[in-house]
This record gives sequence, C-alpha cells and structure tokens, in this order.
Amino acid sequence: MVHVSGNTGRKMMLLAGVLGSSILVLQAGAQSSSPASSPKATTTSTNYHPDQFAGRAGKYYQLIWGIDSLSVKYTESGEVIRFSYRVLDPQKAKVLNDKKNEPSLIDPKAGVKLVVPTLEKVGQLRQTSTPEAGRSYWMAFSNKGRPVKKGDHVDVVIGQFHAQGLVVD
Repeated sequence: MVHVSGNTGRKMMLLAGVLGSSILVLQAGAQSSSPASSPKATTTSTNYHPDQFAGRAGKYYQLIWGIDSLSVKYTESGEVIRFSYRVLDPQKAKVLNDKKNEPSLIDPKAGVKLVVPTLEKVGQLRQTSTPEAGRSYWMAFSNKGRPVKKGDHVDVVIGQFHAQGLVVD
C-alpha cells in the first residue's frame, strides 16, 4: 500500500472518484442505447394483465352487447367457474340478465357444457336484476368434478349472446 499525503492524496482520490463515476455513466449509457436488445434491469413484478378484448373483440362486445371487462375465473375450490362482465349500455345488455335465457359455459377441449346451478333457498347463482350502466354482474357455473381447468378456452352462451374463446383465469 502506498501512502500519499497532502494535496496529492486528495487529488488522487478526486481523480479516482471522477473515473469511477465516468465508468458507471458509460455503462448506463451503453445499456440504455438499445432498449429493444437488452432485458430490463429491474425485476419488479406488476399485477398488470393486458385486456384480452382490447381490439376488435372488445369493440364488438361494447357495440353489440353493451358490455366490457368480460372475465372467467376459476374459484379457489375449482367447483365453480365465475363469469363476470360490466354493463355499458343497459338496453343492449338486458339479454344477459334475462331469467328466461339459460346460460351455459362450454369447454370444447374438456367436452363439457356447464350450467348455472339452482339452490333450494337461494335460487339460481346469477344476477338477474335490471342491468345498470357501470355495474358489474356475475354468474356461477357448476364445475363438479373439475373438468374445466385454468387456462382452458371456453364459450359462454346466454340466449343470443355468444362469447367465444374466453380464457379461464
């Protein structure tokens, strides 16, 4: 180890600091010059999930059926699959809440057609009130034996309404 005293030592420390920071700046500049070719330096995860109906399908459901935010969720027990949607236009969406229309969830891969169960004291596990703009509605399909799995592509049919290729989340 070399011992340097006085102004020379301070100058060397200052020079070392400047050189060290220059190297960091050059490395950072090299990494940010081509963002498409290098992965992100951060490893934080987010809860962002892209809207699976952001394109034409999303516009179709909005314009024709007056709904958006369609989702199919696998419940914790797996015995129930929950279909939900948000109403934009109550007049167009009323077919989804009509008690006369029997909803079904079809999984072509599993070869099953699930129905909304009717419980003795509760009735059907679906909302049938008059739709209101901005509110979300749901219905639960019985998945007894768990034939429908997470990741399956399913179709939901309610009267004339057909939603195809929904992914079970």
